[in-house]
Amino acid sequence: MTTTEHRTTTATRPGLVLLVVSAAVFLASLDLFIVNVAFPELSRSLDASTSALSWVLNGYTITFAALLAPAGRIADRIGRRRVFLAGLVTFSVASLGCALAWGVGSLVAFRVVQAVGAAMVTATSLALLLHTFPPARRAQAIAVWSAVGGVAAALGPPIGGLLVEASWRWVFLVNLPVGIAAFVVGLRVLPESRDEGETRRPDLVGTALLVAAVGLLAYGLVAGPERGWDDAVVLGALVGALLAGVLVVLRAARAPVGTVPVLPLPLFRARAFALGCLSAAVFMAAFAAMLLGNVLWLTGGWGYSAVTAGFALVPGPLLAAITAVPAGRLGARVGCGIVATAGTALFAFGALWWWAQVGPEPEYLTGFLPGQLLAGIGVGLTLTNLSAAASSALPPAALATGTATFGAARQLGATLGVALLLAVVAGDGASLAGADRGWLLVAGLSVLASALALAVGRAHHADLLPTPAAAPATAP
Repeated sequence: MTTTEHRTTTATRPGLVLLVVSAAVFLASLDLFIVNVAFPELSRSLDASTSALSWVLNGYTITFAALLAPAGRIADRIGRRRVFLAGLVTFSVASLGCALAWGVGSLVAFRVVQAVGAAMVTATSLALLLHTFPPARRAQAIAVWSAVGGVAAALGPPIGGLLVEASWRWVFLVNLPVGIAAFVVGLRVLPESRDEGETRRPDLVGTALLVAAVGLLAYGLVAGPERGWDDAVVLGALVGALLAGVLVVLRAARAPVGTVPVLPLPLFRARAFALGCLSAAVFMAAFAAMLLGNVLWLTGGWGYSAVTAGFALVPGPLLAAITAVPAGRLGARVGCGIVATAGTALFAFGALWWWAQVGPEPEYLTGFLPGQLLAGIGVGLTLTNLSAAASSALPPAALATGTATFGAARQLGATLGVALLLAVVAGDGASLAGADRGWLLVAGLSVLASALALAVGRAHHADLLPTPAAAPATAP
C-alpha cells in the first residue's frame, strides 16, 4: 500500500534531535525500574506490602506496553512531533503527581498516567529519528536509540538509591528538569511528519482486552502465594487472563473495518520477528525479576541501605553501557541472533553464580560482584541485538508498527517477570532461600531466552536500513 508522508522541514541538526529523543526515551525507560530500590522506603512510608507495591511497577509496564502501538498509530495521523511533545508534558505532570502521592492507590494511578506519556514518547521516537538522519547515519542512530532504553533500565537502581536517601519522592521529581529541558529544545528542533494516507484508528477494544489479559495474569501470580493457588479469586484471575488472551488474538484476526488490530498478526509470520519478540519478552522477564530480586536481597538479606544497594548494582549497568555499541557492531558482522544467544547465556551464568556463591554474610567482592559482571555483559550483548534481529525481518512499511510491537513485548515480559518473582519468592525475598529461588527463576528464563535467540539465526543490523521515503510508513 502506498502512503503519502507529510513533513514540515526545519533547519534541524540531527545531533540535537537524537539528544532530545534519547533524553525522553531514557526517562520513559528509567521509570520502568527506578522505583525498585525505593521499595523498602515506600513500604515503610506508605505502610504497604511488596505485593501491593508491585502494582507501582506493573501498572506502569502494562499501560506502557498496551498503548505503544495505539500511540504510534495516532501519531501517524495527527503528527509525530505533536504526540511526542504532548507525551513529554503528560509524563512530566504525572511525575509530579507521583511525587505528591498520598498512598499506594494514588501512586499507582499517577504511574498509569505517567505510562501514557511514556508510550506517546517512545512510540514516536524512532520515526522522528528516521525523518532527521540521512540513510548513511541511520544505523548509528538506531543503535543509540536501542541502547538507551536498556542502559536506562539498568541504571535505575543506582540513581534511585541516591535519590531515596533524600526522599522516595525525589525518584519522581528528578524527571521534571529533564522533561522540561527536552520539551523546550524539542519545540525548536524536532521536525513534524505524519502519514496522510493513514485514516484508520486504533482498536481500543483490543487494547482493553490486552490490558485485562496481562493485568489478570499478573494479579493471579502475585496473589497466589498469599491467598492460595486454589483460591477462587486467584483461579478466576488466571482463567480470565487466558480467556482475555484468546479474545485478543481473535479480535486481532478479525479487527473491525477502519481499525488497526492491537496485534499485527501478519508480522509474526516472519520467523526472525516472532522469535525476536518472544526472546526479548522472556529476557526482560528475567531482567525484571533479577533487578527486583537483587534489591530485595541486598536491602533485606544483607541489610544494605538504599544508596549502598544502588551503588552495589552499578558495575552491571556500566558494563551494559560499555558493551552495547561494540555488541551491535559484532552483531552486524556475525549475526544478531548469535550475539544475543551469547548474551542471554552469560546472563544465566550470572544468576547461577549468585545462587551458588552468595551466602548469608555480606561478601560483595567474591560473592556478588562476579555475577554482576556476567549479567552486565549479558545485557549489553542482548538488548541491541534482539531489537535489530526483530527489525531486520520487517519490510520498510512495517518498521513503525513492528518496533512498537517489539517494545510492547519487552514491557509485557517485564511485567510478568515481576509477577513471577513475587510468586516464586512468596514474600521471602530477604531470606537466602527466597533469593535462591529467585536466582534460579532468572537463570531458567535466561536459558529459554537464549534458545529462542539462537533460533533467530543470523539476522543483521544492515537489513533494517529503510529507504528515506518508506521508513516512517506503517504496515497495512
